[in-house]
Amino acid sequence: MNKKIIPIVALFLFSIFIVKSLPAQEKHFKVACIAFYNLENFYDTIDDPNKDDQEFLPEGSSKWNTQKFLTKLNHTAEVVSQIGDELVKNGPVIMGFSEIENRQILVDIVNTPELKKEDYGIVHYDSPDKRGVDVGLIYQKQSFTLLGSKPHRLTIPDMEDFFTRDILEVSGLLDGDKLYILVNHWPSRSKGEVQSAPLRAAAASLCRSIVDSLLKVDPNSKIVIMGDLNDDPNDASLIKFLKAKGNAEKLKPGELYNPMVKLFNNGIGSLAYRDSWNLFDQFVITPGLLNPAGNNGFKFLKAKVFNRKFLTQSDGQYAGYPFRTYAGGVYAGGYSDHFPIYLFLTKEVK
Repeated sequence: MNKKIIPIVALFLFSIFIVKSLPAQEKHFKVACIAFYNLENFYDTIDDPNKDDQEFLPEGSSKWNTQKFLTKLNHTAEVVSQIGDELVKNGPVIMGFSEIENRQILVDIVNTPELKKEDYGIVHYDSPDKRGVDVGLIYQKQSFTLLGSKPHRLTIPDMEDFFTRDILEVSGLLDGDKLYILVNHWPSRSKGEVQSAPLRAAAASLCRSIVDSLLKVDPNSKIVIMGDLNDDPNDASLIKFLKAKGNAEKLKPGELYNPMVKLFNNGIGSLAYRDSWNLFDQFVITPGLLNPAGNNGFKFLKAKVFNRKFLTQSDGQYAGYPFRTYAGGVYAGGYSDHFPIYLFLTKEVK
């Protein structure tokens, strides 16, 4: 099981804001890890006439081949299997991905020796993105019962030729606790930050409308927004359109909590560009995960960037950056140009 039962002594440093005073008896908690990872152009080696995958074919400009594919596959499994291991033993119970070409990429990931024993299920829909990359999600069947899923298409008025990744909505029961996950990969900054900002504002507005529809049915809905948002926590898409703020104790009605704000303010990022760090990979959660009704539900504990040394470029021009698969157009044999992110949810065991 992914949800590990541990005594309060082991969690005290992490959960002091949840448990304000310690009673005489020892308390125990279940812990669940949820993660997200941008996999940096994880394509297969097969030509798909419906996708722009020419660069990532054996004869393409990146000379993508079976050996490089298998290296990336093994790297991905290595990372996933270690995420959250300071509190859980079997990896994330739920994990979202972006920049995957198709469902088969997820099938191959969950069937690696490191992950196959965890019996991950898969949720994936083909997106209309011009580069042919999608978002997707895996979940441990023994811990998370899938209830439903659907993609949400982002369209821009007067831009009929605009195609990007869908927002993936997934609902299920985590140890009996209903949870919604929204996996995002918002439009990039490839045409410039200012020029592309309205596209990310539109993506944030779509994401917000999904959240509002769920909260209308149940104001206490537990929703985890995750993804590569191509904006930092202090950008307008997050603040103005998603209404995500960094102070959990001062949320106004209708606002969401962004635990990545504190990390960003402390200089922690998930990707680097021109010697500057960005925290585009983020979690945003609803207040239901901060103060769930009753005492038995999962609560948010902590969010982190998984930036261990083996994921970091050790030398050269990009020393200190995430250890990429490609750097400057040259195959580097690394993991991804993004670090993964993860969070913990805790639940008191009676």
